[in-house]
Parts: sequence; structure tokens; C-alpha cells
Amino acid sequence: MSLLVVGLSHRSAPVSVLERASLDSDTQNKLLQDVLAAEPAAEAAVLATCNRIELYADVDKFHAGVAELSTLLAQHSGVCLEELTPFLYVHYEDRAVHHLFSVACGLDSMVVGEGQILGQIKDSLARAQELHTAGRLLNDLFQQALRVGKRAHSETGIDRAGQSLVTFGLEQLAAGHADVEAWAKGKRALVIGAGSMSSLAAATLARAGVDEVVIANRTVERAERLAQILTEPGGTGVTARAVAMAETGAELARADVVVSCTGATGLVLTAAAVEAATAGRTAPLALLDLAMPRDIDAAVHRMVNVRLVDIESLAEASADAPMAADVGKVRTIVTDEVAVFGAAQRAAHITPTVVALRAMAAGVVASEVARLEGRLPGLDEKQRAEITQTVRRVVDKLLHAPTVRVKQLAGEPGGAGYADALRTLFDLDPETVAAVSRADLDNADVKNRGRV
Repeated sequence: MSLLVVGLSHRSAPVSVLERASLDSDTQNKLLQDVLAAEPAAEAAVLATCNRIELYADVDKFHAGVAELSTLLAQHSGVCLEELTPFLYVHYEDRAVHHLFSVACGLDSMVVGEGQILGQIKDSLARAQELHTAGRLLNDLFQQALRVGKRAHSETGIDRAGQSLVTFGLEQLAAGHADVEAWAKGKRALVIGAGSMSSLAAATLARAGVDEVVIANRTVERAERLAQILTEPGGTGVTARAVAMAETGAELARADVVVSCTGATGLVLTAAAVEAATAGRTAPLALLDLAMPRDIDAAVHRMVNVRLVDIESLAEASADAPMAADVGKVRTIVTDEVAVFGAAQRAAHITPTVVALRAMAAGVVASEVARLEGRLPGLDEKQRAEITQTVRRVVDKLLHAPTVRVKQLAGEPGGAGYADALRTLFDLDPETVAAVSRADLDNADVKNRGRV
């Protein structure tokens, strides 16, 4: 089996295509289930963010895997395969590992170096674990990706290369001002949505110095929890309150800055709603749309006294963002970690064969000891134990060097063939090796279930 990733992102596709191809939570679940039901795939995980949709799978056939994953992505996204195919990228084996590790470090983000992607990778793994679509390979891959991302942020200055998408968006809204804090001070803010991105936006606005943050959400209880967190003692001191989505229109008329990021499939703010809210006002209205598909009607771009920044305009702005010198260090970390992961996976591939070999040797020892007892019935317990231990020591010493060495060799590029050589040389039963592999997978599933 081999790792395959098929996806599209802001680097390969226009925002209009990404927007149409976006997957809600239920669709992601159905996609994972359908991937596993497809013949070429044994494991699957989906990484869906505001600027990427990627499907990871453990497949036994490359071409069949690419065809199946591409077809399923098209079916579940609602974008026909012929239209979607030119924007898809494919990574296989080590290149797929390299890609995910780069994504985890923020090297492939719209804002280079942003750390929010780590939370999204963690959520992706949690979803696959919950649906039992992640086995040993994807559990190992995603958990190491999280470690690599954390290592990149702790050992380099990649954080200086960029900010979160929220901060970057607010900087675009505040263009022409000294900084975001100077622009935000004293403003009233409306945050639509109460998910992770909206929570980050609310906290960022509070720290920037806005006077008030109003959170609107379909589930008012979630909005109330977020408002409570913002106003806790020792926090930012901002005034925060929650409202129902039905009150968005009234709050929009009072707001100076609006950040929207919901999981809605249709528009949350229409051009007519924005026009009604801005009628007769003199102060400009700043809107930041971080949703995919978009929450705010693109027609708002053409309105007077309104400034809209959305994913599409952020993609254009990020193309000119400077790259930090630390990016080179992060790339080195990624390359090193890919080699470590590959070596570990190749070594793990041979472990079932080594276990089966030792099991076969133990069987031979037991058989010969039983035969010896039949020929020498007069042996007492102490003599029998000593002979048994001696035979076991001989077998262990004969197997020790070859099994240690074969594990070392298996960790090197091209080392997968050593497992086949062992099975052939010792005439190991393939079903015995497969049974060990299945047991390892079951143990890994139990160990990793619910763990991210």
C-alpha cells in the first residue's frame, strides 16, 4: 500500500472554483466513507480549509487510486470532473509526505507561516479517527505532521513570515493606517459565526482595541460561550455580547467592522442587506469574509463607502507578501522529517515478517524439545528446562544479527524488498505474516482511537 494525495488549493485553482468545490462537514464524512468503500483505498482522510481541499488515502494502485479519488472529489464537491481535473494536483509516496509536512509548517498557506493550519490538520485526523477511516499509515502521518509543524514554529522564526488569515485580512482592511490597533481602536465589531476562525477573529479584534464585539450565530449558546470567554477577568476588557442570527441586520447597521466565517452554503449577507445597513451612514463599513463558500455577496465590492476583503482579494494580496529567511530553515526541517518518516515506515513494513520468523523459530524449538522428551523420558524438570533454554539461546543468537541488520536495511530507500527476501529464504507462510500485520493494525486502531 502507498500514500496518495489528490487535491486543489489556492495555488492550483481560482477562488471561484475552490468556493464551488468546498465541502461541508456532512459531505466530508460521506466522502471518507465512499473512499473506503472504493476498491483501491484502505485508509482515507480529508483536509478541507478555506483555501484547500485535499484527500489523503492509502492505495494499492496508483493510477486506479488517482482516478477513483478524483472522481469522488468531483462527485461530492458538485463540480464536474472535466472542469475540476485541470486544477487538481497529485502527490505520491514521499512527495505526498513532503506536501503534508510543508502544509503543516505553513509553507503552503495563503499567508506563509500561519499556524492555524495545525488545528485544521488536527481536526482532520480526529474526523478520520472518529469514522475509523484512518489506519496505521494515516495516523502516523498526521501525528508526525503535527509534530513537524510544531517543531518548525519552535525552532525557527517562521511565525515572523506571516500571521493568521484573520490578522492578514484585518491588515488589508486597515491599509493606509499605521497599524491594525490604531485602525480598530474604538470601533464596534460584529463577528458572524462562532467556530474556530470566528473565535480567533473575535479575540484578535478584542486585543486590537475595539470597544465592543457582538457575536451572531445560529446556535446562540455557542455565541454566548464565546462572548463569556472574551469578557472573563484578566482578559482584554472588551464588551462582548451574543445575538441570534435573526438580529444580524440590526447589528450590521451599528457595526464599523464585520468579520464573517460560517459554514453556510448560501450567502449570509446579501448586497441588499449591506446596502440597507449603510443607508444614510457617513462612516465607512469594513467587511472581512473568511468563509468558503463566501458569506458576503461579491457585489458588495462595487458599493460606495464599503470595503470588502474576501478570500479572493486575500489571495491576490498574499502573492506580494515577503518571504522570511527562516523559510529555508523550515524547508530543511521538512526534508529531514520526510526521510525520518520514510525510514520508520519501511522499517515497520518488515516487522511483521520478523515477528513471523521468530514465531516460526519458537515453533521449531518447541517441536524439537517435545521430540527430545519422547526420546529421553528420564529427564528431570531441571535438566529439561536447561536443555530448552540452551536451544532457545542458540536460535536467538542465530537470528539476532540477521533480524537487527534486516531492520536497519529496511529503513533505507529500496529496503522494502528485504521483507520479501526473508519470507522466501525461510519459507514463511504469507498468511502468518498477514495475520501479524492485521493484529498490528487492530492494536494501532485501538491505541489511536480518539487520539490526535
